[in-house]
This record gives sequence, structure tokens and C-alpha cells, in this order.
Amino acid sequence: MTIPVANDRELVLDLDHDLDVRQSTYDWSVRVFKVLKKILKVNVKLHHSEGQIRDGEIFLFNHFARFETFIPQYLIYTETGAMCRSVASSEFFIKGDSFTNFLLNAGAVPNSMPDLLPFLAAEILRGRKVIVFPEGGMVKDRRVVDLHGAYGVYSRKSQERRKHHTGAAVLALALDVFKQSVLTYHQAGHTRRLRDWAERLRLHDVDALLAAARRPTAIVPANITFYPIRVSDNLLRRGAELLSRGLSRRASEELMIEGNILLKHTDMDVRLGDPVRPSEYWGWFDKRLLKRLLPKVGYLDEIFDLRPASAKWDTRLWRWQMQRRVLRVRDEYMERIYSDVTVNLSHLGSRIILEMVDRGHTEVSQEVFHRTLYLAVKNVQRAPGVHLHRSLRNPEAYAGLLGLHCEGLEQFLRSTRSMELVERVDQSYRFLPKLREEHAFDEIRLENLVVVYANEVAPLHEVRRRVSSAIEEGSRLTPSQLAEFRFDDEQLSYGWDRFRFAKPRYATINEEQTATADPAPFLLRPAMSNGMGVVLVHGFLASPAELRGFGERLQRLGYTVVGVRLKGHGTSPWDLRERSWEDWLASVKRGYEIMAGLVPRIFLVGFSTGGALALCHAADRPDGLLGVAAVAVPVKFQNKNMIFVPLMHRANRLVRWVSSYEGVMPFRPTKTEHPGINYRHMPIRGLYELRRMVDAMRPKLGDVECPVLLLQGSDDPVVVPHSAKLIHDKLGAADKTLKMIRSDRHGILHEDIGDTQQTVVEFLSGIGEGPEGNAGGETRSLNPPTTGGRAEAGTSKLALRTSGEGRRGRTGG
Repeated sequence: MTIPVANDRELVLDLDHDLDVRQSTYDWSVRVFKVLKKILKVNVKLHHSEGQIRDGEIFLFNHFARFETFIPQYLIYTETGAMCRSVASSEFFIKGDSFTNFLLNAGAVPNSMPDLLPFLAAEILRGRKVIVFPEGGMVKDRRVVDLHGAYGVYSRKSQERRKHHTGAAVLALALDVFKQSVLTYHQAGHTRRLRDWAERLRLHDVDALLAAARRPTAIVPANITFYPIRVSDNLLRRGAELLSRGLSRRASEELMIEGNILLKHTDMDVRLGDPVRPSEYWGWFDKRLLKRLLPKVGYLDEIFDLRPASAKWDTRLWRWQMQRRVLRVRDEYMERIYSDVTVNLSHLGSRIILEMVDRGHTEVSQEVFHRTLYLAVKNVQRAPGVHLHRSLRNPEAYAGLLGLHCEGLEQFLRSTRSMELVERVDQSYRFLPKLREEHAFDEIRLENLVVVYANEVAPLHEVRRRVSSAIEEGSRLTPSQLAEFRFDDEQLSYGWDRFRFAKPRYATINEEQTATADPAPFLLRPAMSNGMGVVLVHGFLASPAELRGFGERLQRLGYTVVGVRLKGHGTSPWDLRERSWEDWLASVKRGYEIMAGLVPRIFLVGFSTGGALALCHAADRPDGLLGVAAVAVPVKFQNKNMIFVPLMHRANRLVRWVSSYEGVMPFRPTKTEHPGINYRHMPIRGLYELRRMVDAMRPKLGDVECPVLLLQGSDDPVVVPHSAKLIHDKLGAADKTLKMIRSDRHGILHEDIGDTQQTVVEFLSGIGEGPEGNAGGETRSLNPPTTGGRAEAGTSKLALRTSGEGRRGRTGG
């Protein structure tokens, strides 16, 4: 076979030898790629459904970088073991070149190959997959739709926009016709022709041919999305320039963009869309006409000849119908390719910027822009059929938008500033004229990433609509609406953490957990609000379920209630192992901010670790805080082994650092009072953070000035009861109450021992009914009882009162 190639030379290939896909080449390539994955910074993530790769025959990919042309073969081979044919530009095929030999051995063929489509159809019938890039070349500007929504791409050869190639559609439809022909001849008993076709296809026998014909022809559209795209210089570009003594603008641009993808942390999302099945595009008239023509159908090359060479009306009509179906199939798979883009934060930010510019804005305050972007995120999360990058599904990655700091946004803005598209002026972002300048196809990725990102999601109507809605609604967003969105983030965060730590490597510990109560955060709105809210904070190893019953009681009394989920809790002990006490405190702060958007007056109620965190947050004196009820707060622990926790934690860290083993003692089994709520295993890291939290709380107590109720079990098996006295004495509040509950249980609030819940309710109502929501001024102390025992009705009633002098109340005896 003689193939014309781009260097004006001819490549002579032996069909049976040179075009044979080599198993050894695939195995070697897979080993090399696995090594490179560890060295390079690109993170390839394949999104697909069950059987999608196995059943697909023709795979179509969009094209943004050169190296991505090798990724699909690797993914398909590692998933199914199937080797692929791919179509590459003839410029890569040079006679005698080693790279050309590699391409041929890996299954690539030049797009200038004679009878290319019949050859690919035959390969599919032999069980191979076929990979096609229907755009033709790299679409650097990501511009694939015009102002009227019609699809098209830029052609460097013709220097103009053109429609996408139809080769994949022709291949699929003609292949489907051939399969129907095979089945028709089989039903008619024409085994001689079938044996001839099987021999020409180099199949074992007619049964193998029939099996191939019975496989539904399936085109699998796929989208490759990179995030983030960076424009900073890199080692790959500098090295290439040094070796070549100067690069063209086009080569420099390609190496800068693609070098950053490979050498800096970049997500490469490969998403397979719903298959396009050509058999579904034949109408009743087509089927009748095809039935008439099938007995006349010859081998593959005749089917692929769409020229109206025959004078017979039925053949000419069929070819005309075939051409119409080709365009329909082409348009369908291109739409599915572009609709499967993985939407990220830079997409949304770019759409907002360009739409604001279209609306005449030259500047926007940072607060408005960040809030608009946050609202756009929340809007697209509810958009049907839109695929989101993990950074838009994990609130930890985007929630910082409301605090004016989000790393994903900062990275995007650094790129826009370096390109002189957007500049930061005081507390605003100024949109610069360069945003609307036209740039050459080979320059736009270096000159205007905002347009590149915006173009990539231009085919997604729902994204455009919801971004527009965010721009319009951003300035009208009420605190209550914002609070609802933020609570939704807490629920999403719970789902994300649960999914992350449900992987097989965590199964051994996860399967031993006994908790069955719903661990999700909760928001309870009363039928008739009293204008006050309560933020409930659960204890160590537990979840919001620990205080859910009490929360429902408060809801019936007219309080709005938020049940906070401390990070690491309610999911997996492995999750808790990754968290610090500062993460727990951040959870409390988020819960408080949610409540602040719903009601003006707020209480913090925390149990055990949750009580300590509530006091820590109260020390920051947040707006609207009326008081804190802290139950069984630890300062000293009954378990004397806690003193060894820092040592064990350091030993675990050392072992993890020097080996892949998970540590000397990463978890410790524990007996819990509430196995339906608490983890059964404690991570040593969690105990270490517990110690750190207590050490951080103690110096903060003097800054707590709001009214405080402290409740403590007299014979608490977990917390040394004297801890409550130590906390009480250090509180800066003028109004502070310490009450001891006769109990040898730790969970006195959850179990409502000694009317603990009613005591808290009375504290809340007493403070809430005081002047300006403050009943303060007086220090009250209740001495602990002298006897132990299990829970008894009531509490100790011995009370001592002193006048509230100064900032700190005095406790007498």
C-alpha cells in the first residue's frame, strides 16, 4: 500500500505486516505511562458507566493538546484489554522514522491512507476499537459554536471556520449497513458469500462474522477537559527552545500550555457520553429501501462509496438518504461531545466576566464578583445534565469565595492579571480592553484564557442561563437565601466526605462501625419562630444525630436549630484521622454563620468536645451571640493514658513517613455509650487533636463575656468532673452558672439525665427574655454533690451567690 504523507514523500506499507497492531508495543507503552504518571503532574480521571468501553466500537474525542492523542488508547486498553486503531495526521508519518514505526505498531494510521474507512470498518469487525478526533486538529480557542449556536471549528488549512468531519458518521452508518447485509445473507442461507467475507476479514469462520454483525454499532462520544490551564513559562518550553535555538510562535505556545499541563498539577477529565447508535437513525422508508438493496450489497468498499455512480433510482435515492443520515449522526455526536465538558470554576468566572463586559460593566467590587461566582456555582449544581469538576462538588474547594479567598479563583485571577485582562484595584476588579481584542488562533491560549474557558462551555445552554441568573440575582440575594445555600454546602460536604472515605482501602475499619443513626447535619425551622436560633455542636466520635432529639425539642419551642457536623465525623474513622481541631472549629463557625443569616439572636450549645469548641468560638465574640451552654467539657480526662497520645501520634507519623504502613497504632477500639451514633474506633490522631484543642481553649476562656451555663456529670467516666470548675473559674463572663448533674454517664445531654435538656432550655429562655437578650450580671455556682451513683431525678440544689463585680464573677463557698 502506498500512502501520500505531508512531507511530499510516499510511505509504502505492507498491509499484513506494517499495519499489524503489536501487543508488545501496548504492554511497553502501558508500563512507560504508569511510570510517567508518577513523575508528571497530570491527573487523568476517566468517567464512564458500566460496559460503556466494552460495548463501544468507535470512540470520538475533542482535541486540545498533542499528547492527549495517546491517552484514549491507554485508558481503553487498561479497562478492557482491547487494542485500538486511531487516525492521526499524515504529517507524523515519515518513511524510516522510529516514531512512525511506534505509531504504526500502536495502531495509528495516517488520515491520507487510501480506503481508510473500509479498513477501519474491517478492524472493528475483527474486534478492534477505533479512535477518531472528528475536529481534525487541535481546537485551541475552544470555539465550536457561532453566534447562532451552529457547530463548527477553525481549519488552519483553509484559514476559516468549517463544519466538523463526517468520517466517523460515515464509518458507523456504512458498518451498520454491512452488518445488516451479513445477517440478511445468513437468513437467506448464502453461506458461500459469508465464508468469502469472513476470509477477507481474516476471521476464523462464519460464526465469528455473525457474532461481529450482531454487535450493535455504537459511537461513544468523549470529552477531554483540562483544569486549570496555565500560561506561565515551564521547563519543557525552555529546554526545547534551547535545543532548537529558537521556536516558532506556534511551537512556543503549544509547549508552554502543554508543558504546564504535564509538569504542574492539572486534572484531565475524560468523560464518556451516551452512545450514538446508527441503527436508531434509519426511518421506516430507509429500512424498506435498504431491504430492497441488501441483496445487491457487495463488500465494504462498495458500501462506503457514496457517489451516485449508479443510474438506478433506488441506489441513487439510497445514497442521498445515506448522506442525510450522515449529517444527522455527525451533529448528534458532536453535540454530545461538547455537552460532556467537565465544568470548573474558571469556566464560570470567565462567563461572568464576559457577560458583565457585554452589559457595559468596566469594574465590579470583589464582594459582588465573589458572591456572583458563588451563586453561579450553586446554580449549576442544580442544572440537569451538567457535569461538574470535583472542585465544584466539594464545598471545601469553593466555599472560600464568600470569605474573599478561594485558591481556585486566585489561580484563575493570576492568569488574567498576567495576560492583562483583569486587574485588581483597591477592593474591585477592573476589566481591561484586551478582553475584547481579537487574537490569532495560535495565540489565543497565551493571550486570552478567559475567552478560551468561556468558549468551552458556550454549547451548554444551562450553564449560560444559570450564570446569567447569578449575575441578575447576586445583588438581590438575601441573608436567609445565602444561609440556605451555605447549609446546602454542609450537606454536600457530608456527602463528599462520605464518598471519599468509602473506597475499598478503608473497608476493614469501616465495616466494623456500628453507627446507624443519620449523621448528616440538620437545619430545623419552627412553625412560629421566636427570633432566636441555637447552634448544636456534638461531641468527639459522634455526629449531629447525638443532639437531633434535643434539636427537635427546641424547634417545637420556636427556635431555629442548626446541627453542626464536625469535620471528620459521621463518615469514617479514616476521615477523622485526617482532620485537625481547627477543622472542627471551622465547622462550628460555618454553622454559626448559617444561623446568623436566619435569625438575629443566637445561642451555642455544645456537648463535650462540642462544648469546648462552642467556648472557643464564643471567645471571638461573634455578632448576635446571646450565650453558651456547654455540657461535659473536657479539661482533664479520666483515662490517664491520654498523656501518651502525643508520643503515639509522633510514632505513627514517623512510620507513615518512612514506609507505606499506616502507623504503629493508627486506631484504637473503644467502648462507647452510644454505639448507634459514635465511631467504634478512635484514630490516635483524633485524640492528639483533642489534647491540642483543650490546650488552645484554656487561654481563650477569659475572652468569653456572654452568659455561660456549664453542666457536668458528677461521676463522668470520660471527663474529670473538676474540669467544669476549672473552666468556670477562668471564664471572663460576668454571668456564669455551673451545675452538677448526679450521673455516672458521660452523655447526659443526649440521654437527658437529671433534666439536663430542661436546664438548658430554661437557660436559653431566661437569657432570651432579658433586656436586649442578656440576663447578665450575676454569678451563680452550684456545688457538686458528695455522692456518686447513676442518674437521679434532679440536681444538687446547694447554690452560692455573689455580686457580679467587674469582668470576672467571684465564686464563694
